[in-house]
Amino acid sequence: MNTNLKFQKGEVSTTTIDKNRIDAKTDNIYEAISIIAKRSDQVGVDLKKELVEKLEEFATHNDSLEEVFENKEQIEVSKYYERLPKPHAIATEEWLEDKIYYRHTKEDDTAL
Repeated sequence: MNTNLKFQKGEVSTTTIDKNRIDAKTDNIYEAISIIAKRSDQVGVDLKKELVEKLEEFATHNDSLEEVFENKEQIEVSKYYERLPKPHAIATEEWLEDKIYYRHTKEDDTAL
């Protein structure tokens, strides 16, 4: 299965992350978690959009509700996406690796 997303090879991790590593850039744990949550939403939307596109490739449109059958290709695609790391884990990893850009919009608006 080939996906367009760059985080497909991320590892599923259950390790505990030190709070000080997360809030080191902002000095505010709530702000850091808010940024991670917003990035997680973006990643989740991208993953869902890609999954729907891939499932549509194998969809068979049938008007009859009586004939419901399993499409093995769709099942394989779904299983592949279930094994990918969850969006919050991807966003947290990106935050710790300084791959997320953020800014304070209120400070930027006053400069205009």
